[in-house]
Amino acid sequence: MRIVLVGPPGAGKGTQAAFLAKNLSIPHISTGDLFRANISQQTELGKLAKSYMDKGELVPDEVTIAMAKDRMEQPDAEHGFLLDGFPRNVSQAEALDEMLSAEAMKLDGVLDLEVPEDEVVRRIAGRRICRNDSAHVFHVTYKPAKAEGVCDVCGGELYQRDDDSEETVRTRLEVYHTQTEPIIDYYKAQGLVVTILALGKVEEVTARAMEALSRQAA
Repeated sequence: MRIVLVGPPGAGKGTQAAFLAKNLSIPHISTGDLFRANISQQTELGKLAKSYMDKGELVPDEVTIAMAKDRMEQPDAEHGFLLDGFPRNVSQAEALDEMLSAEAMKLDGVLDLEVPEDEVVRRIAGRRICRNDSAHVFHVTYKPAKAEGVCDVCGGELYQRDDDSEETVRTRLEVYHTQTEPIIDYYKAQGLVVTILALGKVEEVTARAMEALSRQAA
């Protein structure tokens, strides 16, 4: 299957992408991973992307598109893939359609993870990270530390990242509504979108997603 995963920040896309890709035996292709891999390997695309990032500028669509194209042409993606973070806007969605069409391929579905905006804010703004190890993540509501402000694992100080503040989250949501949400209408016109409510336990959301995708593919 060839799937695009969309949803607002805080919808759990990364978590669901990993589970869905494993269940479907297809690679999970994340924009973040693509950038990190190209930059760390110092590919030409990675160097180009870094030159924009170092100046605090957005990486142009054509660079992102080229990275995605290169990854989708790898042998493990021959029979399908799950795209997470790409396409990010309608221009990228159109470029993806052109890429697939050139290879006589098409998308099988676009999975839209729906989460109420207040829940998105609650999920992200409630996160607390350990200063000693960023892999130690807590949440003031859903996974509180035993002692407030202290990491259960190593005793490090827990803090809220600047980009997790409520104000920043709402700004990120506005960017999502303006730039990314229009691709849902773009794909709806092609009959590709399946929307599920991404609330509840991780495994419940995964099961919901798998059922929706199987109906879409039928």
